[in-house]
Amino acid sequence: MKKYSKILKNNKISQSIFRKGTCLDNSHIENFFGVIKQEMYYGKTYRSFEELKLAIEEYIYYYNNKYIKEKLNWRSPVNYRIEYESKFI
Repeated sequence: MKKYSKILKNNKISQSIFRKGTCLDNSHIENFFGVIKQEMYYGKTYRSFEELKLAIEEYIYYYNNKYIKEKLNWRSPVNYRIEYESKFI
Protein backbone atom coordinates (compact mmCIF):
# COMPACT_ATOMS: atom_id res chain seq x y z
CA MET A 1 0.00 0.00 0.00
CA LYS A 2 2.91 2.37 0.66
CA LYS A 3 4.14 1.88 -2.90
CA TYR A 4 0.67 2.73 -4.26
CA SER A 5 0.46 5.87 -2.09
CA LYS A 6 3.93 6.92 -3.26
CA ILE A 7 2.95 6.52 -6.93
CA LEU A 8 -0.14 8.66 -6.33
CA LYS A 9 1.92 11.34 -4.59
CA ASN A 10 4.58 11.36 -7.33
CA ASN A 11 1.83 11.91 -9.91
CA LYS A 12 0.11 14.62 -7.83
CA ILE A 13 -3.01 12.49 -7.35
CA SER A 14 -4.96 12.83 -4.11
CA GLN A 15 -6.02 9.60 -2.51
CA SER A 16 -9.63 9.25 -1.43
CA ILE A 17 -10.23 10.43 2.11
CA PHE A 18 -13.02 7.93 2.67
CA ARG A 19 -12.41 4.34 3.57
CA LYS A 20 -12.84 1.57 1.03
CA GLY A 21 -16.44 0.92 0.04
CA THR A 22 -17.62 4.48 0.64
CA CYS A 23 -18.49 6.19 -2.62
CA LEU A 24 -19.34 9.66 -1.29
CA ASP A 25 -16.17 11.18 -2.71
CA ASN A 26 -16.87 10.05 -6.27
CA SER A 27 -20.67 9.89 -6.45
CA HIS A 28 -20.85 12.63 -9.10
CA ILE A 29 -18.55 10.82 -11.51
CA GLU A 30 -20.23 7.48 -10.79
CA ASN A 31 -23.56 9.08 -11.72
CA PHE A 32 -22.04 10.53 -14.91
CA PHE A 33 -20.60 7.15 -15.93
CA GLY A 34 -24.01 5.59 -15.42
CA VAL A 35 -25.64 8.22 -17.63
CA ILE A 36 -23.00 8.02 -20.36
CA LYS A 37 -23.15 4.20 -20.50
CA GLN A 38 -26.93 4.21 -20.68
CA GLU A 39 -27.25 6.99 -23.26
CA MET A 40 -24.33 6.43 -25.64
CA TYR A 41 -22.72 3.06 -25.00
CA TYR A 42 -25.23 0.25 -24.36
CA GLY A 43 -26.59 -1.26 -27.56
CA LYS A 44 -23.96 0.33 -29.80
CA THR A 45 -20.88 -1.18 -31.36
CA TYR A 46 -17.72 0.86 -31.76
CA ARG A 47 -15.31 -0.53 -34.31
CA SER A 48 -12.16 1.11 -32.96
CA PHE A 49 -10.78 2.87 -29.93
CA GLU A 50 -10.68 6.11 -31.91
CA GLU A 51 -14.40 5.82 -32.75
CA LEU A 52 -15.27 5.21 -29.09
CA LYS A 53 -13.00 8.05 -27.95
CA LEU A 54 -14.63 10.48 -30.38
CA ALA A 55 -18.11 9.39 -29.27
CA ILE A 56 -17.16 9.95 -25.61
CA GLU A 57 -15.65 13.38 -26.35
CA GLU A 58 -18.77 14.41 -28.29
CA TYR A 59 -21.03 13.16 -25.50
CA ILE A 60 -19.06 15.02 -22.83
CA TYR A 61 -19.40 18.23 -24.86
CA TYR A 62 -23.13 17.59 -25.26
CA TYR A 63 -23.56 16.77 -21.56
CA ASN A 64 -21.75 19.91 -20.42
CA ASN A 65 -23.21 22.36 -22.94
CA LYS A 66 -26.60 21.11 -24.11
CA TYR A 67 -27.93 18.59 -21.57
CA ILE A 68 -30.38 20.41 -19.31
CA LYS A 69 -30.99 19.13 -15.80
CA GLU A 70 -33.82 19.80 -13.41
CA LYS A 71 -31.33 19.98 -10.50
CA LEU A 72 -29.67 22.92 -12.26
CA ASN A 73 -32.91 24.86 -12.72
CA TRP A 74 -33.31 23.52 -16.27
CA ARG A 75 -29.87 24.67 -17.41
CA SER A 76 -26.86 22.87 -18.78
CA PRO A 77 -23.91 22.49 -16.39
CA VAL A 78 -21.90 25.15 -18.26
CA ASN A 79 -24.78 27.65 -18.32
CA TYR A 80 -25.53 27.02 -14.65
CA ARG A 81 -21.87 27.56 -13.72
CA ILE A 82 -21.64 30.77 -15.77
CA GLU A 83 -24.79 32.15 -14.17
CA TYR A 84 -23.64 31.12 -10.68
CA GLU A 85 -20.19 32.67 -11.10
CA SER A 86 -21.64 35.91 -12.51
CA LYS A 87 -23.38 36.51 -9.17
CA PHE A 88 -19.97 36.90 -7.52
CA ILE A 89 -18.29 39.19 -10.04
